Amino acid sequence: MKNRIATLSLALALGVSSAVMAQQQAMTEPQVQTRLTEQGYTHVNDLKFKDGMWQADAKSANGKSVKLRVDAKTGQVYPDKQVSKLSKHDINAALTTQGYTDVHDVKFDDGIWKAKAKNPSGKHVKVKVDADSGKVIGAE
Repeated sequence: MKNRIATLSLALALGVSSAVMAQQQAMTEPQVQTRLTEQGYTHVNDLKFKDGMWQADAKSANGKSVKLRVDAKTGQVYPDKQVSKLSKHDINAALTTQGYTDVHDVKFDDGIWKAKAKNPSGKHVKVKVDADSGKVIGAE
């Protein structure tokens, strides 16, 4: 009987210890706020811990309203819709550094940025730009 009580006590202590360790490993609200800001999200509000994940409403760098889920241990962000970490201004700058001029009509659509510009040869083109890197992935 004493062995059962000792075993049960040890199991309970380990269980409580594991729960405390899991809580200690979870990101805090300020850490989550910082992570979201670093990834280009603004106007983060309604940040709350629910069902083992952080949840929030925010605006992505491209100005879209999104609902976010954040893994409490890794900080991985899961937006409810495709978003870009780059803003319209970032895309303008990226295209300019790649030799494009007269950049205009920049918009985010279906997970990629699209713009009109003159290519380095001076020809008018429509470009498609990677939403994370700012690199041109297609031109017509």
